[in-house]
Amino acid sequence: MNVAFIGLGVMGYPMAGHLQRQGHRVRVYNRTPAKALQWSAEYAGDCADTPRQAAQGAELVMCCVGNDDDLRQVLLGEQGAFSGMSPGSVLVDHTTASADVARELAIQAAERELGFIDAPVSGGQAGAINGQLTIMVGGEALWFARAEPVMACYARRVQHMGPVGSGQLTKMVNQICIGGLLQGLAEALHFAQCAGLDGEAAMAVISQGAAQSWQLENRHKTMLEGRFDFGFAVDWMRKDLAIVLDEARRNGAQLPVTALVDQFYADVQRLGGGRWDTSSLIARLRAPLVAENEIHGTQQA
Repeated sequence: MNVAFIGLGVMGYPMAGHLQRQGHRVRVYNRTPAKALQWSAEYAGDCADTPRQAAQGAELVMCCVGNDDDLRQVLLGEQGAFSGMSPGSVLVDHTTASADVARELAIQAAERELGFIDAPVSGGQAGAINGQLTIMVGGEALWFARAEPVMACYARRVQHMGPVGSGQLTKMVNQICIGGLLQGLAEALHFAQCAGLDGEAAMAVISQGAAQSWQLENRHKTMLEGRFDFGFAVDWMRKDLAIVLDEARRNGAQLPVTALVDQFYADVQRLGGGRWDTSSLIARLRAPLVAENEIHGTQQA
């Protein structure tokens, strides 16, 4: 297919690369032109000066940017991707954003006779590089069927979850789980070390029982080492959790642990860890003076 890919961050760059390598004709756009030129040189694809130019002639337009406002900037307006898309083509939004913006953009796409699906991803930078992402999709079945074979180029699982917005809501469920699991793992490792146990040995044995998880298997060693210069940044996790908590206020869901973990990530930011991996929650437990002060304020709140 002729495919456009808008947004070449740590996720979008390799995702677009998989499409080009698997035979699709890909044209990319990135707000920093040097990144698009680098991608074009590496993958022998085309790059465009505007989202509209990237989208012209594309049957599918993939988008992976930062947040709701970024989405509106690259999709709407005279130079936005919607202006360049032909009727019947489909916008596939891989951004982790709000369900509201997905519904808003789906309406605007329909007015232009375009398809729209919200398709946030999970699996991190490693999943994008290895083509092993999990994709949660909301939108009409017709548009999903059109896009699914192409998304499979960089995914191990693509799941249709329901109407527009359902993909984003499912990604919120994902982030709720990750935050709680990582806080539990951080506390477990911290406790093991304070108790004089071999943390590595403790993880080896409990990973064979009911405590096993992807986070335990893939993050406990780096957490024990205090190494966080990789992975999904705390700043981005706080952005995602803000979306989750805002949605919960609307739908009435009670998320006390998620709200607390969000504040713990704020503590990590104050320690200078905004760009650290989300597993850095353990660093907060190893900074007792900061943690003590911040915990006291969080509990009162």
